[in-house]
Amino acid sequence: MKNNIQSSVLVAVDMGSQTFRAMAAEIISTGAIRVLGVEESSLKCCVHQGVVDNTSDAGYMLTNIVKLLGNRIRKEMLNSVFLSVGGRTLKVVSVNSTHDFVFQRDIAPELLIKMESKCVEKIETKNPGVAVLDLIPSYYKLDGKVQENAPAPNQRAVFVEANFNAFVGKKELDEKIKKTFERTPLHLEKKYVRPEALVNALASDEDLEEGCAVLDLGAQTTTLTIYKGGQYLHNQVIPSGGFDITEAIGHLGVSLAQAEHLKCVYGVASVSMLTANRQYVLTNGGGNKITISSLDLANTISNTLDTILSPLMEALNKEAHRLKVLYVTGGGAMLQGVVDYIQTKTSVQVMYGSHAAWLSSDTPDQYCMPCYTSLVGTLLLGAKYRETHPLNHYSKDKR
Repeated sequence: MKNNIQSSVLVAVDMGSQTFRAMAAEIISTGAIRVLGVEESSLKCCVHQGVVDNTSDAGYMLTNIVKLLGNRIRKEMLNSVFLSVGGRTLKVVSVNSTHDFVFQRDIAPELLIKMESKCVEKIETKNPGVAVLDLIPSYYKLDGKVQENAPAPNQRAVFVEANFNAFVGKKELDEKIKKTFERTPLHLEKKYVRPEALVNALASDEDLEEGCAVLDLGAQTTTLTIYKGGQYLHNQVIPSGGFDITEAIGHLGVSLAQAEHLKCVYGVASVSMLTANRQYVLTNGGGNKITISSLDLANTISNTLDTILSPLMEALNKEAHRLKVLYVTGGGAMLQGVVDYIQTKTSVQVMYGSHAAWLSSDTPDQYCMPCYTSLVGTLLLGAKYRETHPLNHYSKDKR
């Protein structure tokens, strides 16, 4: 049996498009996040496009990185985690629930929980192959009067309406997450979808009200999320990402490792960004020398980006007149010139997304990189959840 106790340390796990990454942190007195350490699984064998393929391997991988994280920061009993998930099947839908009293009555917290459950049931009954991964409050109406926050226990009404943004995915995604955790000694404290974590880490209150979008450039998936005035207007996932760019470069005659090096060190998002046509000479697996020009490299990257981003840019531009800014994040945001490239595709202001404002002043610079944004956003959501849901003593059988 594993016994677990309340801890001031928060642990966030991001289930990316290929692997798991975990971050441990503390919330200091200023409200900032102090990152204590990060661990990432070295194997990429059981998660594909954000969906678990093999729950046994995923459970082992997850247990191992959290154990390594505890060793790194010299903290035992890191057994409770907050999880962010994405995946190729993720979509957002609006859903609501209503309750009509005969007379004006206090709105008990139990009623709101019941209304949330009704919303989940409404979606999953209508769509048997779908699971609600995250249900995010949008707004409430009490006797026709709109309010953003959940009704307080002392508020009274005859007619109550609760409106939510529901992130849904194939039931298989949710079931495999549950089975993965069943194979670990870990407690899944709360699950969030990555778009919600990213929006929390990157967007200001003004952005959320005036309209913003987040483009998450992952290894195997690329996701566009559009938000305005308390509503998720759109969420679209393309099952392609940075790895597809690496593969395309590999078709020039080099190994994937060499292709990844070329992309990260010499790659640019557009031919227009080249200052000269340099030649890169490499030796392939057969011992033959391969010469790749920077022009060929840039053309390959740009053409692949066009293929990946075209449907997302089309969706973004339909809402462009309603949006203030597009934030670009994820590992692919580190590709040289990618923001300038995207800016040529839209009238919306494009910026690098940065979560640095949430980090304590003594946080190492490496944790400001965009590959950590979803973890920081998950920690922010987890810290808020922990305020009203203290982590009680519990035990779990080790599987």
